[in-house]
Amino acid sequence: MNLKRTVTIVVVGAALAAWLAAAATSGSRDTIDPILVKSSPIDARGETLASEIARLHEHLRPAAVPRQPGRNLFSFAARQPRPVPAPPPVAPPPVAEAPAPRPAPPMMKLSGIAEDATTDGVVRTAIISAAGQLFLAKEGQNVTPRFRVAKISADVVELSDLIDGTTLRLALK
Repeated sequence: MNLKRTVTIVVVGAALAAWLAAAATSGSRDTIDPILVKSSPIDARGETLASEIARLHEHLRPAAVPRQPGRNLFSFAARQPRPVPAPPPVAPPPVAEAPAPRPAPPMMKLSGIAEDATTDGVVRTAIISAAGQLFLAKEGQNVTPRFRVAKISADVVELSDLIDGTTLRLALK
């Protein structure tokens, strides 16, 4: 079986080699008319367009090189600098004793006001956010170690500063 298969492959290979050799040799052949490729109308329009583009590119290039201007249009004649008179010496003001800086009030925000109806009347509780905490305070209670709630109305809370006695007003927004 192997011998039969080998002989078949050799014979087919030899026939193929002879056929390729015959096709590759030159000999007298009948005259064949050359194949002429006719350009289509779209190719003619493409060539016309390409020549028009080249002409427009040439038109965009400047014909004359600009010469260097004789003067700068954006600057005026240089002026001689005027001498600046020295300012008269100023006597330093007397040094007054500066008041001691008071600490800045912390950032506080009135978040809301809660009301409780009691037999004595309405009792309000202020909801204040300060220093990353939430404080619930009634009149007379401390919000922070520095501030005490002085008065709570319907939309405003008055805080008294325990350090210097000033009043800080917080309103609902």
